[in-house]
Amino acid sequence: MKVETIPPKLFDLIQLDPYLDPFKHEICRRYEVFQETLKKIEKCGGIERFSSAYKEFGLHVQSDGSVSCLEWAPGADSIALVGDFNNWDQAANVYNKGEFGRFALTIPPAEDGTCRIKHGSKLKTAVTKDGKTTLKLSPWAVYVTCPTDSVVYHQEMYNPPTRVELTGGHPERPKSLRIYEAHVGISSPEGKVNTYRGFADDVIPRIAKQGYNCIQLMAVMEHVYYASFGYQVTSFFGASSRCGTPDDLRYLVNKAHSLGLVILLDVVHSHASKNILDGLNEWDGTTDGYFHGSARGYHNLWDSRLFDYTKIEVLRFLLSNLRWWIDEYGFDGFRFDGVTSMIYHSHGMNDDFSGGYPMYFGLNADSDSIVYLTLVNHFLHKKYPFVITIAEEVSGMPALCRPVEEGGQGFDYRLAMAIPDMWIKLLKHEKDEDWDLEKIVHTLEDRRYREGHVAYAESHDQALVGDKTIAFWLMDKEMYDNMSCLSPMTPIIERGLAFHKEIRMLTMALGGEAWLNFIGNEFGHPEWLDFPRVGNGESYHYARRQFNLPDDQMLRYKFLNEWDRSMNQLEEKHGFLHKGPAYVSWKHQGDKVIAMERGPLVFVFNFHHEKSFADYKVGVNYENEFAVALCSDDAKYGGHSRVDGKSRYHTFRSDWADRTHHICVYVPSRSASPPRIDPSNSFIGPPPYMANSPYPDLFYRVGELSDGRVFFTSHLLFPGGGAPSDLTRPSNIPLRPWTAVVRDSREVASH
Repeated sequence: MKVETIPPKLFDLIQLDPYLDPFKHEICRRYEVFQETLKKIEKCGGIERFSSAYKEFGLHVQSDGSVSCLEWAPGADSIALVGDFNNWDQAANVYNKGEFGRFALTIPPAEDGTCRIKHGSKLKTAVTKDGKTTLKLSPWAVYVTCPTDSVVYHQEMYNPPTRVELTGGHPERPKSLRIYEAHVGISSPEGKVNTYRGFADDVIPRIAKQGYNCIQLMAVMEHVYYASFGYQVTSFFGASSRCGTPDDLRYLVNKAHSLGLVILLDVVHSHASKNILDGLNEWDGTTDGYFHGSARGYHNLWDSRLFDYTKIEVLRFLLSNLRWWIDEYGFDGFRFDGVTSMIYHSHGMNDDFSGGYPMYFGLNADSDSIVYLTLVNHFLHKKYPFVITIAEEVSGMPALCRPVEEGGQGFDYRLAMAIPDMWIKLLKHEKDEDWDLEKIVHTLEDRRYREGHVAYAESHDQALVGDKTIAFWLMDKEMYDNMSCLSPMTPIIERGLAFHKEIRMLTMALGGEAWLNFIGNEFGHPEWLDFPRVGNGESYHYARRQFNLPDDQMLRYKFLNEWDRSMNQLEEKHGFLHKGPAYVSWKHQGDKVIAMERGPLVFVFNFHHEKSFADYKVGVNYENEFAVALCSDDAKYGGHSRVDGKSRYHTFRSDWADRTHHICVYVPSRSASPPRIDPSNSFIGPPPYMANSPYPDLFYRVGELSDGRVFFTSHLLFPGGGAPSDLTRPSNIPLRPWTAVVRDSREVASH
């Protein structure tokens, strides 16, 4: 094996995961193909020019008023540019056919030196194959719109006299990503398609206030079918015109950057719409072109076309597409859709991915797609050090999120897609008391070591019609009548609010190295998401986000919204997402309690439907004093304020749950709380009535009751599990059910 075909840091990868050793030859083979692809690109003028093809292809107005046009249409016999500017005359402006399937055309300026194709002019490309001419859209079109008298889009010349310039550069890349997944069109409370400027002015400030540092923007790449959620792309270089102009999108990006938010584009390179008249399909009159021409070029489940990543012009098109969105619009990275579909010939359909490591390196693995993704990440991270890339990938492909130099594909994160499926399954099929904490913790922790994962409890997938959001699974129709603060708290609403907070906090704290929330879920948006279609009378009623709900101080949505903000603020303060994986010290099936450490915080979750626990032992690995950092049971989060936020919890010098020390805490039912360490680290002596006890040094102050009485707990374990009768302390404070508490080695936190 040649040295240049071996990833330079392959040993680091094998050392990290020795199970990859038997497959190192396949890893090296893929790396060799990647290197060969780079060499091919170098022969095409180098990757800098190769990835800047958007500056040559398509239509470009030159400084002298002329228009240069360039297309790749290898199967076409001839092509011509038609539109308002030449009265749609197919013989007026015919391209010259050159080598390698390229067609070129120059349209001279008008006599007065201005561009003959005016801003806003309607355009089409007339493609002729075997005597048949079809009016198509240029694959490189930057602005396409839908006419009022047709459903077929046309290209518009976009050359306004003034443009919105990108300002401020790219924000510093966050150490911990807290992602707000958003769709511009549905982001208004009104029944309409919202605009880029409306989103920028009304929604982005809200996102920043909630404590998110990243926006993941869906459905920006132009798609004819609105209800496809943006995943049936028809024009890869076009920003969706239903939300505004290219300058409006730049305004949106500038707004996000001005508030310190990075912004990621949900990019679709896994497939393309099969539309012929306003899509890439049969662009040059053939069934291949940008795609595989055989059955391999069709995705039967998605009813779409699949790219042929071995074609040099396809690589030019797709790499340029990524660079276009960064250079022209200022995006800071990408979430790549459908990666699992890309990297397997089966597209992941009917695969349970239980075949172990051989399935990742066998014949079902699509090396062409894997090499393309490796090339993408190599280029992006080298050209743009600030770029963040996320893969929507469910199979657990090893090294997908390891550096290319190690033999990986170079993504920064992958979505932890098993987590939302788990929560929906539990809420849909199991009673609270039947929840298996072992399985919950396993699912949240089950990810590849040292590969970044984005944790989320739900996303747009769970919101679509036919499914339900977590809030709606929990509270369903009661959300219509019992979310007013003026109405009594019903058991269903009480349980729903409690579990909504706990599920999100546990997922954030344990499920990954980044966190994602879908627009509206932060406050438990009711109902489902359903785009206008014939089946619902083209209604926008379920294609909107009712931000008026959390803003109304008389509605209980405000509690979930405030909890979401506090979660983000807690992470911003302590950065636990980027401080290594969590350590789960305790998961008790009977008590329904989970305790874990991450960063400086100790998280305690009580999922019991009725039991609270006083003096509940939680193992910690250091000696200090803890204070409550956050508690889901606080009144401001719609709870019952059963935990005193001023309480301090001292460590006891005896091991518990494989930790060297422990604290004793009050854990209300259905709650979450993270304690943090108190820097004072002070010891508090025994109560006065124990002054003459033979064991005066065995007590620490643990907390105090609402009436001012303090309670103490022994830090020793006595035979039989109890303490001598002379060590009797005040009656226990119950650890209430449905509570999560987080405690940090500088502060205690109770959820």
